[in-house]
Amino acid sequence: MALFLFLVLVALVLGIIGVAAEGLGYLLVIGIAVLVAALALTAVRWSRRSSHRPIR
Repeated sequence: MALFLFLVLVALVLGIIGVAAEGLGYLLVIGIAVLVAALALTAVRWSRRSSHRPIR
């Protein structure tokens, strides 16, 4: 969970810098990519965790 929060924070900072600084729009794109990667990582971990539960 800490990794997810760290990646979201990095994406937010890169996005703000990319929007605020003229000519650094690529940072906004990198921030969006980091956010998508964080969401994908969380989805993979969540799906793995739910599939390994034993049926009672």
